[in-house]
Amino acid sequence: MKKIILIFFCAVTLCLAANAQTAPKFGHINTSELIALMPERDSAIIKLQAYNNDLIETLQGMEDEYNAKVTEFQRKQNDWAPVVLEAKSKEIQELAQRAQQFQQSAQQDMQQMQQTLMAPVIDKAQKVLLKLSKDNGLIYLFDLSAGSILYQDETASINLLPLAKKELGIPAEKVAPTQIPESKQAK
Repeated sequence: MKKIILIFFCAVTLCLAANAQTAPKFGHINTSELIALMPERDSAIIKLQAYNNDLIETLQGMEDEYNAKVTEFQRKQNDWAPVVLEAKSKEIQELAQRAQQFQQSAQQDMQQMQQTLMAPVIDKAQKVLLKLSKDNGLIYLFDLSAGSILYQDETASINLLPLAKKELGIPAEKVAPTQIPESKQAK
């Protein structure tokens, strides 16, 4: 009986010693790069660009109407009666206010649409990263896109980007596209 207790005690001690010597595992990933590689992001960007183009087209129509009214006002102001002149001036001011309000609403709508379209993409990426972190026994996963990592030893940390690409079915050789130029975004 004493031998069994001694063997059991030795086995427990060895297990505890082995666990104490295991170094914690860290991982890192650039989530911005991962999301940029996801096909779902590409389709969301296409929808977002179409929505943005519709907003720009509507705003351009409002600006064209405003410019036409201003041109007509400048051309005919000497011929109009004071009451007509006042009505036309008020109409132009209202058009300018409507265009300005539309532009502000369009910016808010565009941000809301971006959040709506990107939320499922971000959620999918987070679920994959959580799964990969657990599967690889990580205790921490650092996001390099957050910009708060000042130093990183690549040999002591697992880069999850290749694993996430594989899990999401993204070809290993695919690289992140460049971002949309600001000139193509709603004003």
